[in-house]
Amino acid sequence: MYTLTTQKAPQPAETLDLYLKRLRTSMKLSQHAVATAAGIHLQSLGKLERGKTNRLNQKTKKGLAVALSIPEEYLDAVASGLPVEDVQKKQFCPSCWTPGTPPNPGWTIPRAKHCLFCGSQLRSDCHKCHTPVASFAHKFCPNCGASYSQKENSHRAS
Repeated sequence: MYTLTTQKAPQPAETLDLYLKRLRTSMKLSQHAVATAAGIHLQSLGKLERGKTNRLNQKTKKGLAVALSIPEEYLDAVASGLPVEDVQKKQFCPSCWTPGTPPNPGWTIPRAKHCLFCGSQLRSDCHKCHTPVASFAHKFCPNCGASYSQKENSHRAS
């Protein structure tokens, strides 16, 4: 399991080679240690860190994510030059989330199915019309107008 911190997230406009090297050196690991932990060849990691390639197959991506204790989405984002928000799983806890605010990082863990705080099932769509959440900046579904929050829905029912 990994610990999500802002130091491990890709920085704006950071390239894959710089990102991998920054993480590895901040963890005080050698290329050999990371390559071994990731289950990849030392030469492959060297090519990635020197910017000779930025292609990540599934095995390499999964291995580096485990070795560096980061979500695979971070590698997807930096390899494609996109912000992390564009590749993260967009899901939220309908009980804990305050609509219009950024989601808790624990909710964007790819395998997460339930909220780590209250145990509610995470949602990635509107409870009423099932339109996928496009942005966490909105409090209401742009398609049907329903609130994303269970708290607001329970207040309206009373």
